[in-house]
Parts: sequence; C-alpha cells; structure tokens
Amino acid sequence: MQHDLIAQARTWLAEDPDPETRDELAALIDAGDTAELAARFAGTLQFGTAGLRGELGAGPMRMNRSVVIRAAAGLAAYLKAQGEEGGLVVIGYDARYKSADFARDTAAVMTGAGLRAAVLPRPLPTPVLAYAIRHLGAVAGVEVTASHNPPRDNGYKVYLGDGSQIVPPADGEIAAAIAAVGPLAGVVRPEDGWETLGEEVLDAYLARTDAVLAADSPRTARTVYTAMHGVGTSVLTAAFARAGFPEPVLVTEQAEPDPAFPTVAFPNPEEPGAMDLAFATARRAAPDLIIANDPDADRCAVAVPDTSVEGGWRMLRGDEVGALLAAHLVERGATGVFAESIVSSSLLGRIAEKAGLGYEETLTGFKWIARVDGLRYGYEEALGYCVDPEGVRDKDGITAALLVAELASVLKEQGRTLLDLLDDLALAHGLHATDQLSVRVEDLSVIADAMARLREQPPTALAGLAVTSAEDLSQGTDRLPPTDGLRYHLEGARVIVRPSGTEPKLKCYLEVVVPVADPAGLPAARARGAELLAGIKRDLATAAGI
Repeated sequence: MQHDLIAQARTWLAEDPDPETRDELAALIDAGDTAELAARFAGTLQFGTAGLRGELGAGPMRMNRSVVIRAAAGLAAYLKAQGEEGGLVVIGYDARYKSADFARDTAAVMTGAGLRAAVLPRPLPTPVLAYAIRHLGAVAGVEVTASHNPPRDNGYKVYLGDGSQIVPPADGEIAAAIAAVGPLAGVVRPEDGWETLGEEVLDAYLARTDAVLAADSPRTARTVYTAMHGVGTSVLTAAFARAGFPEPVLVTEQAEPDPAFPTVAFPNPEEPGAMDLAFATARRAAPDLIIANDPDADRCAVAVPDTSVEGGWRMLRGDEVGALLAAHLVERGATGVFAESIVSSSLLGRIAEKAGLGYEETLTGFKWIARVDGLRYGYEEALGYCVDPEGVRDKDGITAALLVAELASVLKEQGRTLLDLLDDLALAHGLHATDQLSVRVEDLSVIADAMARLREQPPTALAGLAVTSAEDLSQGTDRLPPTDGLRYHLEGARVIVRPSGTEPKLKCYLEVVVPVADPAGLPAARARGAELLAGIKRDLATAAGI
C-alpha cells in the first residue's frame, strides 16, 4: 500500500509542470510522509456545479497547475463535443496565489484544442468576466477564483455561452470529459496564440453599470469602501465616479489586492472581525454607509450607522439588503420577475406579490437564479445580488453597490435612512428576522452524520413552535429538482438545513415572521424575533447533534 502510494506520487511528480509543487511533492516523498501523501492522493478534486475549489498544493486532491490543465482539457473536449470547435472562451482571474498561472494554462489548453481564447487584461471582478462572455459572443467562460475562501484556496468556475454558471447535466458531462484526459504530455499547450484583451472590455462593462441607476436619481450618499484585499477597488471607484457619486473613502489597509489577506482571518464580510477596519474608518469619516466587496467583488455587504449597537455601526444581513433593493426597484416601477434561492427570506415574495410582480424560488446558487424566465432582480442571502440580469447573469457586487448608494441617496434627500425603510417593510409585511447556524468542520463525516440524524429523527418542535411540515429536498419537489437539504415549516417560522457547496460547513438557515401592528410595536417584535431565532438555533443544534 505504502509502495503504491509512493509510486503514484512519483508518477504525478514526473508530469507536474510547476517547479513549486514539484519541490513540495518531492519533499513529501523524500520525507516518507505517507499520511500527507495519502491525503493528497485520496482521490481527485471533484468538478461540480461550483467548478473546482480547494486548497493549493501538489497532488490530485489540491488545486495546482496539473489539476487545472486537466480541467481545461476536459472543458475543451466538452465544448468541441457540443459543436463549438473554433468558439471563443473568455478567461478571467482574481489576485490569489496562482490565479494568473491557472488562467494562462487554460488559455494555452483552449488554443491547443482548436478553440479561441481571450484572457482579461488583469485581475478583475468575477462579474466583469460574466459580462464579457455575452458581450464578446463567447461559447464559454472561466473565472479563476476562490471568492471569499481562505488564502490557501483557489478555484475554477465555469460559465457557458449564456453567461450563467453551469448546471446539471453540463457539470457531470464536463467532469466525465476531465476524467477521460490522459497523461498531461498529450495535452497540447502552445506558448502563445491566445488574445490578451485590452481595457475596452472593462470600459464596456463600466458603461453598462450606468443602466442600473435611474437617469435623474440623486447621487449624494457618502460611502466608506473596502475591497477586502481583493480586486474590487479600481472597478468600483471607476463606476462610482462615472455615476457621479462622492468618491468613496477607502479602507486603505484592505484596498489593494493581496493574496495573503493579512488583516482578516477569512476574507468574507460576513465573518467575525472582517469588517473591523471598515468600521474604524467609518467612525473617522462619518459616511452615510459602508460598502464592502468580497475578494472577487461578486458579493456586496452593507453597513449603516446605528446608535443602538456598540461601535455605532451595524452590518445589514443579506436578506435585509435583498429586501431593500427589491423595495427600491418596485418604487422605481420595475417590471418582470423577482427571484431568490430557497434559503433566502420569504419577504421578497411578499414584496413581489404586493407589487403585482412575478416571483420564483430556486435552489441555492446564482446558477439557478440567473436562469429564471423574465428575471428582473434576484438575490441570495449570502450577500449576492443580480440587479442587471441583461448585463450580468450572475451576482455582481459592483452594480449592487451602485443601487444601494442610489437608494441611500434617495432616502437621504427625504431625511430618512435604510433602517427607516426596513421599519416600513416590517410594518407592511411583518417583521422578517433571519439568522444562520453555520458549523465549519474538519471531518466531513460530521455533516453527513448530522443530516442522517435529522432525517431519521426529525424535530417535532423548535423554540416551542410546532413543526407543521418537514420536506426532504433530496426527493425534489413539484417546483425544485433534488438537492441535499431539509426544510421545516413551523408556526411562524421556517428552517432549511444543507451542506455548503463550496466550503466544509453545515449551514442552517432560520427565519421567523412576527406580526407588527404599529411603529410602537417594532422593538417588542424585534425582541421576540431574536428570542425565537436563539431558541430555534439551540434546539436545532441539539437535534442535529452538532
């Protein structure tokens, strides 16, 4: 067994094109570190609907140039089998370790396979790549990014020619094509022959961002902005300048791309501590709001002044921003369909219904939301918003930031704030309070055990609220294809439990709806909502054994 493992590692080493991972693997072989080698060679990184994502390093269970070359070769074979020989593949990348290398390898493989390849001019936000696919008439797009994952990770996200991320069965067919790739020596990789795009593709994207704003809207909101050490700063500040907003005050420690993400434990605005520097900057600059992007700038976080919380600033939940943007679009006379994933707040459906608009609920992920017929606006609670589906069929943290700034400006002219509008929505539709129980694990079997336990012994009540129905989403529903998840409806509440698709986490999404009769009742409703959420979280953790 040990001999087989060493032989497998030596075979991999012999064809690894990257000196760094070759040295890393050779050192493990020389040290006889069979435990680490066994982890690296326990299988292969699985290509799924999020593409590839994993820790950087040598071996088939890590993200590296060998794995990326195979993925690109499989994607190329799939595209040719679909009759796209000679078609254009656009490649974007963020500023993480190895991202530029992975983008260049992908371009070489596509060129060698008889497709045309075009690489974005520099590290740019993921939505610029999603836009470029349709703008340039490409048959597919690849974005090299691990979004908001830890610094040691990277990833590989695939879009098809409609500009949205892959869904089944394409993911399975691409995975099969990757598995069929032989030795790397047989993958043709020329030294050149692809195009490096100029700034005009970014200029076209920026020109499109104007479309999300009303022509005569006020542009007075002042912002503090953080790119979270990612690629958002130059694009967001250019978009704000074009639109005529005041220049954002930058969180200077996090403004430039840095793959080490030195000031945050996790480069995700939702993670504890990630916004501390933004809050400190805001206390000095006294803006109207804080806007944060994640490292590839497809997500948008918003914080607002709030004297009732310590430090004077409060992060809005993704569901709150989702509802605010929906209300703003309704006020502007939007038509079409509003859509969200099943883990997001039911408030969106109530807003759409009252406005006489269509409403759709999808599985988790913008790969599903972007495919809703007649989509005008879509969002997901994990800080993702699609506010210009004709331009970018994916979440876009740049255009979402513009729309938030416009809404804040409109309210500012009225002497009101985003929190005032949230109060209005609670009075109109009931107080929708949401929270999440999220458990990060080292051992994935913990997640499988928790799901099995909940399936075998579903809870009958949570926080004293009776469970009125329980759905195993792996069976599918009349409106949703199968997915690994559980949904519980309670009296005045809803719970969804699912494994994360991109991180080693079990995620539980909680929502309670508390009726509010008048403004005086809001504080009591908030207190009741918080009490119920805490109780549901406690009882659900017990039921799941986590």
